[in-house]
Amino acid sequence: MDSDIILLGHGSGGKLSHQLLEDLIIPTLSGVPVAGQNDAAVLVQNGERLAFTTDSYVVDPIFFPGGNIGDLAINGTVNDLAMVGATPLAVSVGLILEEGFSKGDLARILASMREAADRAGVSIVAGDTKVVPRGKADRIFINTSGIGIFTHQLDISGANAQVGDKIIINGTIGDHGIAVMAKREGLELETDIVSDCSALNGMVADLLREDGCSIHVLRDPTRGGVATTLKEIALQSDVSLTLHEDSLPLKGAVKGVCAVLGLDPLYVANEGKVLVFAAADAAHRVLERMKRHPLGSDASIIGEVTAEGGGRVQMETLVGGLRAVEMLAGEQLPRIC
Repeated sequence: MDSDIILLGHGSGGKLSHQLLEDLIIPTLSGVPVAGQNDAAVLVQNGERLAFTTDSYVVDPIFFPGGNIGDLAINGTVNDLAMVGATPLAVSVGLILEEGFSKGDLARILASMREAADRAGVSIVAGDTKVVPRGKADRIFINTSGIGIFTHQLDISGANAQVGDKIIINGTIGDHGIAVMAKREGLELETDIVSDCSALNGMVADLLREDGCSIHVLRDPTRGGVATTLKEIALQSDVSLTLHEDSLPLKGAVKGVCAVLGLDPLYVANEGKVLVFAAADAAHRVLERMKRHPLGSDASIIGEVTAEGGGRVQMETLVGGLRAVEMLAGEQLPRIC
């Protein structure tokens, strides 16, 4: 295969994405080391910190159970700011529209973006719109950038995982990816599966306010799912992690669809979940506080940091063995966000 061409897998968030970033994009543009590669950049000016992030959304279909490309874009950007401990403040919106796209659909998407921004407490302050000829895009693509401020001195980073930390997730995994995939493929399911698309900044702010000194890492497991995200953190912090399969929160319907289609839910995208690495002596307190929030009722401790070095992730399986967990290889579900 020609190594000089871009494949769908380069957008998966998995191995190919990381190779593209590490071999070409990051060295050419910035040279940011692995330890500094978080969901948002932290900028320092005159001793004051500011968070900045950007993302693009190409999800197909653009309307799916539980959301659409518009609220997905706002919530995703808000969440990226929250993952470094920032309070999201303002968002910009860039629209790329295909000639022939429905104004009615655009109106629905814009309304959902405004509603999502209002719920998250952010303002949409700038934007741009471009239209390309019919057939040169796929209806609508959205780019969003966001700015956040810090109201504390905490250092939240994927490089800060420590031996003994417990790994907590706020709810069931794989809901977004399976909801989008089922809609795209026209699957008739006996039970409704809806995306978990939501803004996490309110819940994160509660956790940091009460137990911020005990929380070391926050990360939302979007493209590549929980497995890829945890592998990224293990490499970024140079630690080894162990997961417990019997502790993974998973809806029966999602588990069933994954089993039928041969998908591993650990690699399915989420859009309303956060992985929290918390000191062992505070983990159960963080868990109970998370469970009291509407977005954390199904929260669970799913693993721990077991050793320094290695960058390895393994999982204790239901049958008692150990399974190596690596980054997503290829593109399990393309255009999921």
